Amino acid sequence: MIKTIDARMVAKMFLGGTKNLESKQEWINELNVFPVPDGDTGTNMTLTITAAAAEVSNIEELTMETLAKSISSGSLRGARGNSGVILSQLLRGFTKGIKDYKELDVIDLANAMQKAVETAYKAVMKPKEGTILTVAKGAALKAAELAETVEDIEEFCRLVLEEAKAVLAKTPDMLPVLKEAGVVDSGGQGLVEVLTGAYDALTGKETDYSSFQAARNEAPVRISAQTEADIKFGYCTEFIIMLEKAYDEVSERDFKAFLESIGDSIVVVSDDDIVKVHVHTNDPGLAIQRALTYGSLSRMKIDNMRLEHEEKLIKDASRIAKEQKEKEASKAEERKAMGFISVSIGEGIGEIFKGLGVDYLIEGGQTMNPSTEDMLEAIDKVHADHIFILPNNKNIILAANQAASLTTDKQIIVIPTKTVPQGITAMINYIPEESPQENEQRMNAEILNVKTGQVTYAVRDTRIDDKEIHLGDIMGIGDEGILAVGNSIQSTAVEMLSEMVDGDSEIIGVYYGEEVTEEDARAFGDKIAEKYPDTEVEVHNGGQPIYYYVISVE
Repeated sequence: MIKTIDARMVAKMFLGGTKNLESKQEWINELNVFPVPDGDTGTNMTLTITAAAAEVSNIEELTMETLAKSISSGSLRGARGNSGVILSQLLRGFTKGIKDYKELDVIDLANAMQKAVETAYKAVMKPKEGTILTVAKGAALKAAELAETVEDIEEFCRLVLEEAKAVLAKTPDMLPVLKEAGVVDSGGQGLVEVLTGAYDALTGKETDYSSFQAARNEAPVRISAQTEADIKFGYCTEFIIMLEKAYDEVSERDFKAFLESIGDSIVVVSDDDIVKVHVHTNDPGLAIQRALTYGSLSRMKIDNMRLEHEEKLIKDASRIAKEQKEKEASKAEERKAMGFISVSIGEGIGEIFKGLGVDYLIEGGQTMNPSTEDMLEAIDKVHADHIFILPNNKNIILAANQAASLTTDKQIIVIPTKTVPQGITAMINYIPEESPQENEQRMNAEILNVKTGQVTYAVRDTRIDDKEIHLGDIMGIGDEGILAVGNSIQSTAVEMLSEMVDGDSEIIGVYYGEEVTEEDARAFGDKIAEKYPDTEVEVHNGGQPIYYYVISVE
């Protein structure tokens, strides 16, 4: 009988859960209701939890407190997508419940699970049942019930896992869209995989954790001997220090001086409780040893530059120099009143946002949801007292809100734009002479007048919104569901538009993707202008992947 578990076992269980989720991520992606080529629940949850696992794997002195800090910090900053953010909040709440103990019994675990659920529900403005939240709540309620009668942690975890699976099986009965598609909730399935992996680790099932080490080994490409000889310091060394000891301006100055004594191309950037480090040196071990005096390390990366392609070397050095230059310039830049950050999905759309006054673009959108840390880095680079963030995707809003909650020196205003057209409308309606609050109200009101349709292809057979869909079909997806299915891009787009345009429609905006020629897009624009003569039709090069057309109707 196992009555208590220590930090080492909790860490083993957490890494086991991470590994199991990672191995199932593609299968979980396929559980997404919409059969679009960017179904990414599994990917988002995996990237979120592996960010924490990398930090756990690099803890120098393992205690419940250091473990809790690594899991919470890593998952919060690495969180991507709604499912990833909710998972990070579950982990955040759970670690709050365990951090002050040396060992945990079933009562401690049950209390921590309840704390996890409370934290996650608070993070979601309108919690929806039949999702990962429901599975977590069901598991926590069962844990509270079992804690009164069961002492053995192994039996406790087995029964909690069984309950989580039982609740997951009921999610199609809670959300009709799941039942129609014939799947359980993908986020809930991801949580069950984490719990399954944790239970396997508890019961002694062997798991390989090596993939969580932050260092990445890539196949080297040989370059000329002359280029090798010209490199004074051969190892490009990067890592993040998770601060555990005092670190002030004097400490940073001393640390930089030490790095200068052993190398060059030094970048040291401090951000609250972490320090990002880059240095070229012939002895990475010395840099690592000194860094460990300040805290634990994560995201370690050491590349032998003498074995890398010359072009890559030049490009990387240029990038690092540029980032350092931008950092120095931004420090000297006078802080302005208002700033804007927007998520963009294509070069053309990015140019549109820049033309409307956006200060910083985060590339991502549907194909790769940016993380909370991506948002925090963007916030750091925009020197303004008030910063508006336009997520432009419903799956990115929670990450933006999470970044806002972690920012203390600037007021962050997240406009909950669910699509790129909504983001463009929000920027168009910004009035410089008015206050942040007045602009927030106007932008929030105006984005509700925007309808968005997106045309892409199906990646599997399914049935949804009373429509039979087959692999390779073209789909027109509106704000609330699938509006059209066909075999032709343009005819499907036209059919989709017929569901969006009404007597109040005045403007139709067409943003064509990277796989559509300008000629075809212009012809399409002419076609819909002829069909809807009372509307103004605008055609723009969006350059977005995955989606042939993104179309707005206002």
